[in-house]
Amino acid sequence: MSGYALLSLGYEITFSLLNPDPKSHDLHWDIEGAVKGYIQPLLDKLTPIANFSVDSQILYYAILGVSPRHDASIDGYTLSADSLPHVINPVEARLGSNAASSFPVLNFLLYVPDAPHSPLYIRDHSGKTVPTNAFHSPRWGGIMVFNVQEHYGEEPRFPVHINIDMVRVMGVFLAQLRLLLGIQQVQAPPGFLLQSPGNEGVTDWELDRLLWARTAENIATATTTLTSLAQLLEEIGNIVINDNIAEQVYSAVVSLQLAVAELEAGNLAFAFQASKEAILSSERAFFDPSLLHLLYFPDDQKFAIYIPLFLPMSVPILLSLLKIAGEYRKRRSERVKTD
Repeated sequence: MSGYALLSLGYEITFSLLNPDPKSHDLHWDIEGAVKGYIQPLLDKLTPIANFSVDSQILYYAILGVSPRHDASIDGYTLSADSLPHVINPVEARLGSNAASSFPVLNFLLYVPDAPHSPLYIRDHSGKTVPTNAFHSPRWGGIMVFNVQEHYGEEPRFPVHINIDMVRVMGVFLAQLRLLLGIQQVQAPPGFLLQSPGNEGVTDWELDRLLWARTAENIATATTTLTSLAQLLEEIGNIVINDNIAEQVYSAVVSLQLAVAELEAGNLAFAFQASKEAILSSERAFFDPSLLHLLYFPDDQKFAIYIPLFLPMSVPILLSLLKIAGEYRKRRSERVKTD
């Protein structure tokens, strides 16, 4: 599932309207109503899997990182598939982020081209125009180009007042969100019909499939974390394990065993909850403050730090001991000669 969003117990979803030319376009979008009608039903059904927070913003004078090329055959401008990766970085600098949250952010950008570069179309690797005029980037989000030249009329008066068609926009963003969360599009075999997602945006069988996949990922992640912790403890011989760490490791192992048992029994919801507990317990044990200083300050680094400090002090002491030993031997030999 490398193309999907990072495995997390929560996600922040940000919808951004990019208006690079506010002098020409007076844009209005009912993002609150659109999220409530199209996105929130999907998020409500995915509540057992993760927690979600949604916000929105409007960015003015936000431009793309690449210059579109004019195509006389369509009397417009185009973005090639090769240039799409270069679009994200310059725009991302304007998006901002919530530093107080540790959850990954999924960005959905609606870009309205400026008047001199309208209309603007996205082309795939074969050179064909993308029907949705949108693309998505794995683990990051999606961008949709929304052309508004049909609102100009014969003699437009700028800024042109434009109401964004949120039905069309949310249809694209909802499909991209499903992909980013790991809800794959499945083709039905000949003679079969698949259940429609309806208003909820996801069917029961798709939710079960997602639960199974996320549970398997959680089990693999928790197992890897515990294995890394065991290897760390074997390498550090003088380590002292606190009771709290031992309890977290024991809890993680028990939760892993329960998750595997529930998964084999087909109880996906219980298996997923147990796998989440396994991840939380294993990470609490691995990142315990009492272990972090050993992880980043092993014995070889101790020697590298303390030897330069104690070596200069030990040289005079060693020379003094050698001098004392020499004098002792000298006195002893003189006493023997006297006798």
